[in-house]
Amino acid sequence: MTKDSVSPNTIRVDANGLTHRVLEWSPSVATNASATTVVLVHGYMDAAGTWDRVAPALAERGHRVLAPDMRGFGDGDRAPRGSYYHFADYIADLAGLVEALSPGDPVAVVGHSMGGTIATLYAGAFPENVLRLANLEGLGPPDNPWEVGPTRMRRWVEELRGTRARGEPAPLRREDARRRLVTNHPSVPREVLDHRLPHLVREVTDADGASRVVWRFDPLHRTTSPVPFFAKLFVEFARLVTCPVLFVSGGETGFHVPDEDDRLAAFAHVDRATLEGAGHMMHWTQPDALAALLVDFL
Repeated sequence: MTKDSVSPNTIRVDANGLTHRVLEWSPSVATNASATTVVLVHGYMDAAGTWDRVAPALAERGHRVLAPDMRGFGDGDRAPRGSYYHFADYIADLAGLVEALSPGDPVAVVGHSMGGTIATLYAGAFPENVLRLANLEGLGPPDNPWEVGPTRMRRWVEELRGTRARGEPAPLRREDARRRLVTNHPSVPREVLDHRLPHLVREVTDADGASRVVWRFDPLHRTTSPVPFFAKLFVEFARLVTCPVLFVSGGETGFHVPDEDDRLAAFAHVDRATLEGAGHMMHWTQPDALAALLVDFL
C-alpha cells in the first residue's frame, strides 16, 4: 500500500523566469544503484499534491521524487501579465526545473494527461536528459486540421479579453466546489474526490467573514489555446525519444484518441499496461496499482 501520510518537503525553485513550488519526497531507504530522480508532471486542472498516494511508494524504493505545480496551477507562479500558458512555456519550465534540481544527471519523467504530453515533448527535445518516460494517457487531444488555426486564434483573443475583464472568480462555498468536481469527474468515487479537493482549492474568508474556497488555478486556463494540437507534430517528438517508455491506460473508461496506436508506434521502445476500471484519473482512483507499475518500470 502507498502511504499518503508521508508528507513531502516543499521547495521553491527559480526556473524559466518563474518561482515554482515543488513537492519533494526524499528516499526513505539507502539509494541503490538503480535509483534515480523521478519528476511527476500533473495534468490539466490538477496539482502536484494529488500525486501524494503514488510518490511515497517510489521514495520507499530509494528514488528522489519531485512533483512541481505547473505554471498557473496549484501554488506555483502564474504567468506574468501579458503572457500565457503555451505548451512551449511548459517545456521550458520543465527543462529549467530539471537543470536546477538534477544538474548533470538525467531523470525519469512520469506525466499524466497534459503532463504526459509535456513530458513526451520534453523527452523528444532533450532525449539525453530522460532515462525513462512513463506516459499516463498523455498522448494529446484529437488531431486538428490546419484550417482551424485562424478560428482558434480569434476565439483565443476574444476569450482572453473576456476573462481579463471579469477578473478573479468569486469565492465558492466548499460544497459548491465539491459539486463541480463531481460534475467534472462523475466516474471517480466521492471519497476520492473529497481527498483531492483540498489540493485543488484554497480556503479564503469573504467580506462577511464566511469561510469560502477559490480554485488554485489561473482563470486564463479556461480559455482556448490559440495553437491547435497536430498529431503529426507530436509523433515527430515521440520519434526522437530514445529511452524506454511505459504507456499506462485507464481502461475502457479512460481517455483514448482514435489514432492512439499510431501515436504509440512512434516511440522506439514502448511497453503498454492497462489499469482496468481506473479511468483517466488513474492516479486518483487506483494509486496503489499505478505505483506498483511505476516501481517495476523504474
